[in-house]
Amino acid sequence: MLENFFKLKENGTNVKTEFMAGLTTFMTMAYIIFVNPSILADAGMPFEGVFIATIMGAVLGTLCMAFITNYPFALASGMGLNAFFAYTLVGQMGLSWQVALGLVLLEGILFIIISIFPIREMIVNSIPMSIKTGISAGIGLFIAYLGLKNAGIIVDDPATFLAMGDILSGPALIALLGLIITGILHARKVRGAILYGIIISTILGWFNGVTPPLNGIVALPSMKDWSTVLFKLDLRGALQIGTITAMISLLFVDIFDTAGTLVGVAQHADYLDEKGNLPKAGGALLADAIGTTGGALFGTSTVTTYVESAAGVGAGGRTGLTGVFVSLFFLLALFFRPIVGLVPSAATAPALIIVGTMMITNITKLDWNDFTEVLPAFVTMIFMPFTTSIANGIALGFIVYPLVKLFTGKGKEVHWLVYTLAALFVFYFIFI
Repeated sequence: MLENFFKLKENGTNVKTEFMAGLTTFMTMAYIIFVNPSILADAGMPFEGVFIATIMGAVLGTLCMAFITNYPFALASGMGLNAFFAYTLVGQMGLSWQVALGLVLLEGILFIIISIFPIREMIVNSIPMSIKTGISAGIGLFIAYLGLKNAGIIVDDPATFLAMGDILSGPALIALLGLIITGILHARKVRGAILYGIIISTILGWFNGVTPPLNGIVALPSMKDWSTVLFKLDLRGALQIGTITAMISLLFVDIFDTAGTLVGVAQHADYLDEKGNLPKAGGALLADAIGTTGGALFGTSTVTTYVESAAGVGAGGRTGLTGVFVSLFFLLALFFRPIVGLVPSAATAPALIIVGTMMITNITKLDWNDFTEVLPAFVTMIFMPFTTSIANGIALGFIVYPLVKLFTGKGKEVHWLVYTLAALFVFYFIFI
């Protein structure tokens, strides 16, 4: 049944590989079930309720992606989007969290409507190949940066913005040891190298106090906790004229954050066709939209495709069965919360750095003799980690690409939709 539905042999994989890939993806993104409630709690939302909503939103979105597209991409409440929810919509604009949830629901409904038409698919497939390459490489740098920062290998510095942390103790030491071990296993082509690296790093963390002690195994979820956020959105408040700017911002960030992640991870998985287009892009975007809509009803911020999906792809995941396993592990996390909480960020950091290393190799696909292709790709790539935003990298790449082409006599090579999107990005940066 699994073979017939997910076409495992056709995609060069099997159930064991998909299981390992699903577990790897889950472990690299499991932090969200603790981080997301912490961030949304700053908006006044109940931690325990958001904890359950985060898991259920991830399960819904990931299963939709698995069954609609057969891609191994996982979804959950997006980092950055949750901060926008808590600190901009609620904190700066003074909206209640119920109204903010209403905005997320409206955004998701608009996405579903747009996804039924070929608009979003046209946007994804209109991205020039050089920018797609820049996106993939940029995501590699971005997730490697996240890994380094989460482990404390790099830290904030008032003079230079970033500096090296104390790498001889604490999380940084565990992350570096895990990186070396995972790198050796991957170089020796050990299947599940990334997952083994996470497990070994977690065990090593016990020796220097990075991995917390195990406090129980089972913790049953409470429907009473979930009811504090379930269906608590305020649609009437979200439909006020004053929320239009917030709605446009949500749309902008979510559309292009999702598009960038899909394109970047898809290129890493070798899903793009000979024209550089992503087959079933419309289905992938629809799954994302359904996840966002369901997540708002469940009581969490925008659900989006996760860049950590690249870790599962790096572990061999090639079909939606990977996503099914990811969803299963999220559901188990509802009941085995103490065990999930054991894995420190220092243990998942090596996985992100290794996957970043694998994804940066896509930059070799650029035509290095054509600077009108190289510059937009570089801008796209470098602004992702420097601004900690996939959407910003795409936006700036889209602005640079047509301008460089136009003023070097190559304007006819640019798709009309790229000119349109470039103008929209300029408008967004200036007025929104």
